[in-house]
Order: sequence, then C-alpha cells, then structure tokens
Amino acid sequence: MSRLTFPRHVRVRRRAEFTACYERGRRYHTEHFLLFVLPREHVGDCTRTGMAVSRKVGNAVVRNRVKRLLREFFRLHSDLLPVHADLVAVAKRHTGGDALDLSRVTAEFLPLLRRIARRGRAADACDGIENAPRAERLRAVAVRGR
Repeated sequence: MSRLTFPRHVRVRRRAEFTACYERGRRYHTEHFLLFVLPREHVGDCTRTGMAVSRKVGNAVVRNRVKRLLREFFRLHSDLLPVHADLVAVAKRHTGGDALDLSRVTAEFLPLLRRIARRGRAADACDGIENAPRAERLRAVAVRGR
C-alpha cells in the first residue's frame, strides 16, 4: 500500500516552486491540461508533482474531482514520470464541463510522458557537445544526422 501514497516530499507545495515551473519549465499541452516540466538541479532529489485547478474550472466539487484524478494518475504512473524534475499540471478552463475520468486523463498524459522521455534522452545525448572543439561538434552532428 505504501506504493500508492502521495507523501509531502513528492509534491510541489510552495508558491515559489510553482512560479519557477511556470517561468523556467517546458510547457506541454493536452486537450484538458497544461503540463510544466522543470528539471531539478539536485540530482539526488526525486520527481515532484503539483497541480493547479482554478475556480474557472468549476465549483469545489468539480475542482476536487479533477485534483483527485490527477493525483491518482501520478501515483499509478510514477515509474513513467521524468526523473529529477518538477511537474505541475494546470487544468484548462473547460476541463470541469467534460465527463473527465481516469481513463481519459491517462489517455492524455501517457503519450505526453513518452514524448517527454524521448526528449530527455535526446538532451542527454547532446550533453557536453557545446563545450567540445568545433571538429568534434561537427562530427557529432553528422553522426546524429544519419
């Protein structure tokens, strides 16, 4: 049962942390959500998730349901989340009006997480190229281009 918990150390909680994700994080769009992903500086830290659901989405019942669905998705798919990053999911305005359920949230976020993982692997392959001599950079670009 401990695998399905959502403890404090894996949540984005402070306003400054949310603001940092919004300002410096990479933005991904789905039909009902925006997802901000900000890589963390400290490698030893785990992935943290946060959610923002404004009153524009609906009344308290609707907002809490959206947050429960997001928490459940992040709990069940924690192994697919990017490592050492802060993730903030923001519900779009029309999210509350639709019949949103866990399968729909999963259908929106799983392809997005796969895209983020592919992008992360590509960024890891490019690490250090900008500091290499020009000939090595050109060789690396030529090898990747094939």
